Amino acid sequence: MATFELELVSPEKLLLSRPVEMVIIPAAEGDMGVLPGHVPMIVTLRGGVISVRENGQETERMFVRGGFAEVGPTRVTVLADTAVPVANLSRAEAERLIETAERDYQAAAANDTPEKREAAMNHLLAMRAMKDAAQAA
Repeated sequence: MATFELELVSPEKLLLSRPVEMVIIPAAEGDMGVLPGHVPMIVTLRGGVISVRENGQETERMFVRGGFAEVGPTRVTVLADTAVPVANLSRAEAERLIETAERDYQAAAANDTPEKREAAMNHLLAMRAMKDAAQAA
């Protein structure tokens, strides 16, 4: 089967760099499947799970809090704000982060600019996606 090069990078390190058959990324507009030969584009990521497929099966699941992906016909580069293997997520930690994010959003909704409110809401949604991913692991 045809492959393309996938690189997943977080601020701390290069997490993944190898040929894969398919990747599903949590684009801001919705989950996006990428196969070899995909049209070039740059997309914003929302909090969610990146799913990697090799040899006809899912081989990796990584939670990302957000970031960007550059998609091309032979390469996909994901620049993630934060990336954690789904198996390493903690539901209890995600619930704690949701509580903090909810407080931050309430404070932003009362006092801040629309941009800061949107950023606070995006963070809250990402933490909820983290909890969902932790439950599914």
